[in-house]
Amino acid sequence: MTILSPLSPLSPSVFETVESEVRSYCRAWPVVFERASGTRLYDEHGRPFLDFFAGAGSLNYGHNNPVLKRALLDYLASDGVTHGLDMSTTAKRDFLETFRATVLEPRALPYKVMFPGPTGTNAVEAALKLARKVTGRETVVSFTNAFHGMSLGSLAVTGNAAKRAGAGVSLPNATRMPYDRYLDGQMPDFLWFERMLADPGSGLDHPAAVIVETVQGEGGINVARAEWLRGLAALCRRHDMLLIVDDIQMGCGRTGDFFSFEEAGITPDIVTLSKSISGYGLPMALCLFRAELDQWEPGEHNGTFRGNNPAFVTATAALDAYWRDGTLRDRTLGRATRVEQALGELCGDDGRTALTRRGRGLVWGLEFADGERASAVCRRAFELGLLVETSGPYDEVVKLLPPLTATDDELDEGLGILARAVRHTAGRAAG
Repeated sequence: MTILSPLSPLSPSVFETVESEVRSYCRAWPVVFERASGTRLYDEHGRPFLDFFAGAGSLNYGHNNPVLKRALLDYLASDGVTHGLDMSTTAKRDFLETFRATVLEPRALPYKVMFPGPTGTNAVEAALKLARKVTGRETVVSFTNAFHGMSLGSLAVTGNAAKRAGAGVSLPNATRMPYDRYLDGQMPDFLWFERMLADPGSGLDHPAAVIVETVQGEGGINVARAEWLRGLAALCRRHDMLLIVDDIQMGCGRTGDFFSFEEAGITPDIVTLSKSISGYGLPMALCLFRAELDQWEPGEHNGTFRGNNPAFVTATAALDAYWRDGTLRDRTLGRATRVEQALGELCGDDGRTALTRRGRGLVWGLEFADGERASAVCRRAFELGLLVETSGPYDEVVKLLPPLTATDDELDEGLGILARAVRHTAGRAAG
């Protein structure tokens, strides 16, 4: 009789025989998850896993956050509207009023709110369409190692070659420029970009917009300096280009402030939000833009599921619970120092390869010499009960996205497991 480990599920399973080969995360974490609470997921055998993946940044407030869950259950129990397209509902009104009071007005942000559909890539598509509509131009500038989504418009402004190849068609009307530190300081910021804009022989059509992530998550936790972002905003103003900040993964408090661009003191023309805006992992996305850019015709960009009212309910509860004051922001920034110190010690202790760390708030990356080592660290961390994933062009960066609501003990536990995984893989490789 064969006794199967909880880490060795029955094979073949219905996932293998029925579900498409496109699945990915389940290959890295080959268990069947059953329930989740706070910072932990539990498989069907009851084994807990500390979650420093957080739904790829969709669960900033943890799994089944009790405050958000209560609001959702109460709403469903009252037969609240679930599906509403873009009809006016009490749930949408409550969200808009709360978002205005807790996010927009305290920051003096002059934005209209658009519900483009339930996904981040839909928000990006809406932003690109609006920029082109308003300016009458086609080209959009993005950056090396950018990631903006998997639909065609979003892929066109994405840098990752493997993801772009999945499109199966050409991806036009986009031009790449070097991200902050991409050239290791060998060239002044924006020298190439400015020269291309000024030279009528460069072949660069006058761009409608520039789209940027302040921290490139999928690109390898590349952190743009505040002065670089300010320089980019000034460049856009000088050359009449709209500035789009993709805050889908780094917004909603991930870097400390609600928006990741606040530290730089800039006000983008357009902002995209998704992932943790619902707070509960429910599909929801926003496209925010200056009021004078609101030149849409009714229904010009729409979607069947842009009115996910349960997501409005949990989003409102999250804003009420965490963004009425600066408590969560201050706690996140304090924990950033804790993580940075722990990763610094780990980098100094690793005897096999020079590790480097980088991040902001509670998004951090450990860069290894190659993707093989980083993947081995993630596999070992999983065996030890921690969920982390790789990122970067070669999957050479181990990415940490713990819930913002994790306790100090949970944060230390996860960092301790990561350290064990790093040391274990170094020892195995050396042997």
